[in-house]
Amino acid sequence: MTDQNAGQPDPTAAASGQPMMLVNAQYLKDFSFENPNAPQSLQQTGEPNIQIAIDVNVGQVADKAFEVTLAMRAEGKADETTLFIVEIAYAGIFSLGEVQEEHTAPLLYIEAPRQLFPFARAIIADAVRDGGFPPLMIQPVDFVAIFQQRVAQAQASQQADGGDTPAPAANGAEKKGGGDKFEFEL
Repeated sequence: MTDQNAGQPDPTAAASGQPMMLVNAQYLKDFSFENPNAPQSLQQTGEPNIQIAIDVNVGQVADKAFEVTLAMRAEGKADETTLFIVEIAYAGIFSLGEVQEEHTAPLLYIEAPRQLFPFARAIIADAVRDGGFPPLMIQPVDFVAIFQQRVAQAQASQQADGGDTPAPAANGAEKKGGGDKFEFEL
């Protein structure tokens, strides 16, 4: 397996050798699994239609410490019958070192959820399997593309509002909430 960042500086390490971002804690904030049509839904044959939504929220909890919450929702359907719904809010507390302001948002909206994602994905896969279905193995998510989309939306909103308000994702982390939902189908 090749490293996509080969030859590029490590975004989590500062020039002084100090980490730019530390994971202080990670935890399951909220979780729900529904199997509303069991046991009939367990007899379904064929590939279900699965829709997945992803949301990243950042909130400052202390000086240079942020709570990053990765919210994911997956819904499996066969025709119009809902097979399962799984929702998770998996969070972490991240401390930032001496980071230039323009690097704060990418660290919190790209690197932090990238570190949380494998744990949330494993919880979802286990829950779907324990619900009687094959495990739902969500493919890795491109958090860079999600961040770029968030910045573009903020800039478009800024232009629509007359340009008086700064783009939140481009100028650093927001104090509370502010996540955007990104949906895709498998």
